[in-house]
Amino acid sequence: MTTRATPPSDAPAAFVVVIPARQASSRLPGKMLADLAGKPMVLRVAEQALASNASRVVIATDHPTIAQAARSAGIETLLTRVDHPSGTDRLAEAAAQLGLPEATIVVNVQGDEPLIDPKLINRVAYRLAQEQDPLVVMATCATPLTEAANFFNPNVVKVVCNQQGRALYFSRAPIPWDREAFQTAEKTLQSGFPALHHIGLYAYRVAFLKRFPTLNVGVLERLEALEQLRALEHGFAISVLQIDAHPGAGVDTPEDLQRVRQFLSLRTSNSG
Repeated sequence: MTTRATPPSDAPAAFVVVIPARQASSRLPGKMLADLAGKPMVLRVAEQALASNASRVVIATDHPTIAQAARSAGIETLLTRVDHPSGTDRLAEAAAQLGLPEATIVVNVQGDEPLIDPKLINRVAYRLAQEQDPLVVMATCATPLTEAANFFNPNVVKVVCNQQGRALYFSRAPIPWDREAFQTAEKTLQSGFPALHHIGLYAYRVAFLKRFPTLNVGVLERLEALEQLRALEHGFAISVLQIDAHPGAGVDTPEDLQRVRQFLSLRTSNSG
């Protein structure tokens, strides 16, 4: 009897990347067009996506200025509604405008992730492609949390998974809670503590993207302000790819923007 070899975790999977690029931002207004080494941030994100195995890369924006900048750079672009409550809702409209078949895998690459690894995009797409359970409608990724400051930071989203690598819950709270170790005033993470930092990179099938906007927003999504909880609250499953190292934080604040500018400047000088 022969056994079929298991494909590598970054094996090719047919998928489309959609980059939601919203103009409004509470902490960093206009960040999609913020200059990063001579290019708007959203174009830096598109370049990373184009370096993946995606068959198509599309920017979905609610603002004509962002659309003009993307089209001027030769990036396929869609104008979407302004009033979408979440990035997933914007993706659903984009998938409908593009007329994508229901079985198509769409990867949501956030427009404020200019350092996203193209190989990670491939791996998340493949993670969903290899799932056979129809209840698994999404795939995402996470990396181990080793610093207590991040674990207790509500801006760092945590995820806990079952033994099949599917999400049980996402939260801004410190989960799982180490009942014994955290009884002391000084809360530190023990070696091997199974805390996971969720990374906001998602893969979906178009069939679920179409359904997502019709699902009512549940209590947990409202409390946590985490749209992926909508899927869990309605009984769907999310497959979580665990990776060894964090791919680099996105841009949410002026400090983040400066950090990425310094990184790109250093990379340019080192390659020169």
